[in-house]
Amino acid sequence: MTDKIHPIDLPNLISFWDFQEQAGELRVAKGPHPYALTEQAGPMMRVDEGVFSDHAMRIDYRQWLSVSKFDAPALDIPGEEAQVSVVAWLKRGLKPEGECEFVAGLWDETHKLRQYGMFLNLGIWDSADQVCGHVSKIGGPTPGYKYCMDASIGQTPVTRDQWCCVGFTYDSQQAMSYYNGKLDARQDRNPYPYPGGLFDGGERPANFTVGSVTRSGQMGNFFVGTIGGLAVFNRALTAHEMNGLAQWV
Repeated sequence: MTDKIHPIDLPNLISFWDFQEQAGELRVAKGPHPYALTEQAGPMMRVDEGVFSDHAMRIDYRQWLSVSKFDAPALDIPGEEAQVSVVAWLKRGLKPEGECEFVAGLWDETHKLRQYGMFLNLGIWDSADQVCGHVSKIGGPTPGYKYCMDASIGQTPVTRDQWCCVGFTYDSQQAMSYYNGKLDARQDRNPYPYPGGLFDGGERPANFTVGSVTRSGQMGNFFVGTIGGLAVFNRALTAHEMNGLAQWV
């Protein structure tokens, strides 16, 4: 059995949030960049269960968090050789409607500032309920399509009301989605070849958001559930590291 790995102990960590704060407080990251996430739709309740400690944060429908592009520059990871990993420890809830669910990333569809973002239930390429690692080197829709269609999409549906570890990595050549520490392989979709790096938004990249993205001029793609940890790295983590991070659930 793989030993637990704490995100703080891994190289190239940008920020790690464990969501121990009370409702109404800033959620301040641990690690090299203590960026503060701000509630955007009312207080988000602290619950008495968790992953890395005794508490976690509840995200109700139409709630999300954000940190400004200007206050969190290290979360902007542009360029042809860009690498990123996003890992979350969460308990997925049930939404009143079935649209896709955004976990975290730098993903602004309204202003064509897509870069990287982790979704559940993306609903493209005959998928539903799986872990999806969305990546973009152009910011806008995939040529020939209305939306961005470039993503690593796993095979296994993410269960509800049960703690799990979801994540994806991108090494500037391919994206890989993981579910509970394992590469959730799917033919032609996971791993997903995507050479060329990540979009450069210049001086005005997207905001980093948790639980929702802006699209069609408004927030949507809401995640509902409980989140006990979120980590972002500017490196594609190894399979061993992803497995070790999943041992917390």
